[in-house]
Amino acid sequence: MSSSTTSPQAPSATRGPLTRSQRLDRLPFTRKHGKLLGASGIGWALDAMDVGLISFVIAALSIHWELSKSDGSLIASAGFAGMAIGASVGGLLADRLGRRSVFAMTLLIYGLATGASALAMGVGVLIVLRFVVGLGLGAELPVASTLMSEFAPARIRGRVIVWLEAFWALGWILAAVIGTFVAASGPTGWRWALAVGLVPAIYSLVIRLGTPESVRFLEKQGRTGEAERVVRSFEASAGIDAPAGATPTTDLAADAPTASPVPADLAAAIPAADPIETTGGIWSKPLRARTAGLWAVWFCINLSYYGAFIWIPTLLVDRGFDLTRSFTFTLIITLAQIPGYAVAAWLIEVFGRRWTLTVFLTGSAVAASFYGLADAEWTILAAGCALSFFNLGAWGALYAIGPELYPTRVRGTGTGAAAAFGRIASMLAPFLVPVFLVAGGQVFVFAAFSVFFLLAAAAAFTLPEQRGKALAE
Repeated sequence: MSSSTTSPQAPSATRGPLTRSQRLDRLPFTRKHGKLLGASGIGWALDAMDVGLISFVIAALSIHWELSKSDGSLIASAGFAGMAIGASVGGLLADRLGRRSVFAMTLLIYGLATGASALAMGVGVLIVLRFVVGLGLGAELPVASTLMSEFAPARIRGRVIVWLEAFWALGWILAAVIGTFVAASGPTGWRWALAVGLVPAIYSLVIRLGTPESVRFLEKQGRTGEAERVVRSFEASAGIDAPAGATPTTDLAADAPTASPVPADLAAAIPAADPIETTGGIWSKPLRARTAGLWAVWFCINLSYYGAFIWIPTLLVDRGFDLTRSFTFTLIITLAQIPGYAVAAWLIEVFGRRWTLTVFLTGSAVAASFYGLADAEWTILAAGCALSFFNLGAWGALYAIGPELYPTRVRGTGTGAAAAFGRIASMLAPFLVPVFLVAGGQVFVFAAFSVFFLLAAAAAFTLPEQRGKALAE
């Protein structure tokens, strides 16, 4: 083969005219992708920190304010109620205003509200502020995963989204550290713990100024010159020349292909798009089966995850552990999230999204059963770590598959609506735990969670496999 065949400048190295989306899909993972992943991931970690902190705050207030389980449930559920509304509205806004703008706005809302929560003087005020926090939290997660999905190279898109979701583990670990060493430090420790929540408000400026807008969104809005500049910046990061004869401000038609000289091995890696019909909403005939399956997974995994992890510190206190020891156990259990994400990130591009999600949900069901039966310290830690490993690996796969199920114009809406439906379960979970405790103790609580994990696994297996496919336009 001659050297001209492999040269980036050789026309023969291309597969013909490429759209901007195809130009992004065939790129290697570059430093610019890494910066976008880091920026989105930090926002994701701050979200997790806030969600995790409230479990430690509730446990601390059960001692310092003699907070009842019903009041603790109200505080937790208020946040989830806000998340349900935020996820739905945030997805709609992302499809209309842009992914980047909504991402930054959500960070600002929940950061300011979390900081204000530190000044709450009663349960009522704390409940209201947690609702506002939830509005921001609920909107941020599906918007961030949608934005990252639309930039990630197609052949490793699932893995990149699991990497993004892995920042959740970092946030939970940070929450566990703050909970253990700050929230448990004294009567006002929980206030200082919540005060840390102001960080996302500051970070929102970084997101707004330093993050590119989705190319697919820009094209749908007719902002083709801006879309071209963004694509060029990613191509430059990969060391690939821009299309011949075009300038960053050339006003090309939104769907016009542009020639892009590219090495043959990269051109050959351009995947075929999902042939799903792109007209109609998320409940139109071509999309309704995948929407129903996705909603079912979201509902069941939310019920089990938040029911377990919001209450684990308090349930450990109920088992006779003091506050510091309870928080330390929770920190150790949280650390098991990291290898869970790592394994899921590898499997998702080897076995595919559907099998990875199904296996990790099944593993979560088994681990939940063992946790309910655990009675010694080592069994509590072992079962808790297994639950953390499998459950968070499942979350990574779920966030990867969601945006891939929908075309660009309803991608934010589809992922946001599924998350919103799931938040209904997270609202119910804090109230169900006290009821389950009365009905059959902690064994019954975690047996119920195990059943819902199994239902989520069954629903996950109905979803179409999207490994290696380009996002539908």
